[in-house]
Amino acid sequence: MNNKNLTITVDVDQSAHEVFNAVCNVTQWWTEDLKGKTKALNDEFTVQFEDVHYSKQKLIEVVPDKKIVWLITESRLSFLENKEEWNDTRLVFDISAHGDKTRLTFTHIGLVPDIECYKDCSNAWGYYISGSLAKLITSGKGQPEKVKV
Repeated sequence: MNNKNLTITVDVDQSAHEVFNAVCNVTQWWTEDLKGKTKALNDEFTVQFEDVHYSKQKLIEVVPDKKIVWLITESRLSFLENKEEWNDTRLVFDISAHGDKTRLTFTHIGLVPDIECYKDCSNAWGYYISGSLAKLITSGKGQPEKVKV
């Protein structure tokens, strides 16, 4: 059984403070379809990707410029047999110095190769963390999912 949680690491020239602020600015890198708050301990927010993905997150750990942890308290992923597969998983954003760079290490605790969502979800996280969030940090403009009108 393979229990290795999905982990993605990005090194940038920006400060830990800039990385932290970018992570908290979820509508600028993940999806514009967000309701709630995303910056302080016990904040809760939901995201919706049309009828494919809904999830509710609660910030359970916030250490400014160092770490943010979201607990997925509800989820519905329509393309999975177990549509609530993300429930009780955690999204961890660790921020640290790495030489002259700032390192962001994203870990989705509970997203392991043995579960149905691993391939599709790890590909999506790769895009959002290594692509959109990294671009937001380095250029000030991410590529979040747009709200469909």
